[in-house]
Amino acid sequence: MNATISKRRSRTHPRFSKVTESLYLSNKEAAYNRTLLHAHRITCVINVTLEGPVGVPPVPEYLHVPLEDVPETPLRDYFTTVADKIHEIEANGGCTLVHCVAGISRSATLCLAYLMKHRAMTLLEAHIHLKKCRPFIEPNIGFWGQLIGYEQELYGENTVHLITSPIGIIPSVSKERTKNMIPL
Repeated sequence: MNATISKRRSRTHPRFSKVTESLYLSNKEAAYNRTLLHAHRITCVINVTLEGPVGVPPVPEYLHVPLEDVPETPLRDYFTTVADKIHEIEANGGCTLVHCVAGISRSATLCLAYLMKHRAMTLLEAHIHLKKCRPFIEPNIGFWGQLIGYEQELYGENTVHLITSPIGIIPSVSKERTKNMIPL
């Protein structure tokens, strides 16, 4: 029985997704794995969940952004603060891990904002890059709207738009993937 449990854990073991040389994205479980944190030289953890750290944070710098993963959450209020923090950690030779519960929506949104602000990527370029690093990212529709607004603020134009599809409003980057879907 124990061998079966160990085998199952190893197959589903959380992993870090490398976004840049100094930025990683993961889920909540991976964020508290001291072995992974050490192996990836993580010096700062940015936690985008409602729950704070359990016990002492596992790294020298820790930022908690206690927000829900719902479309009306004002995550944009944190785009600049978090992007600048990631940039500062990198400038000081450290590495940052951004995580939410699953590493799909909130944390991915903040990584996209960072890539736009400090890596001079358009939202489309940032999305393509992040999808290559972590193929299952999927910011919620509210976060997409906020990212589109942030891109407009940074660059004066948009490379991603919200469009109507058979399943409702979606970002234009999801058009091909959803074109044959039927609403329930």
